[in-house]
Amino acid sequence: MLKSVRIMLAITLFFDYEIWQMDVKTAFLNGFLKEELYMMQPEGFVDSKNANKVCKLQRSIYELLQASRSWNKRFDEVIKAFGFIQESEWELYSVSNIVCG
Repeated sequence: MLKSVRIMLAITLFFDYEIWQMDVKTAFLNGFLKEELYMMQPEGFVDSKNANKVCKLQRSIYELLQASRSWNKRFDEVIKAFGFIQESEWELYSVSNIVCG
């Protein structure tokens, strides 16, 4: 991955292109889960009438082992829907003459 970033930076500097960096707030909360996962009721959200019941997760949450993978799969689906094509390295996408990684 670092090699790809260095090459992209070199090309950007050579051609005097702009670089945009973006951050997806709450990224890990946007991943979908394929398997059924359950957790104890979080502290502060415990339903006193049903204190022994558990919660079924409908989406990914922070500190979940599957969180980064589910976010990556979601990102991959969305960026490809916008016409980007995944290149030889998993974190590098391009569209016509624009490269995103």
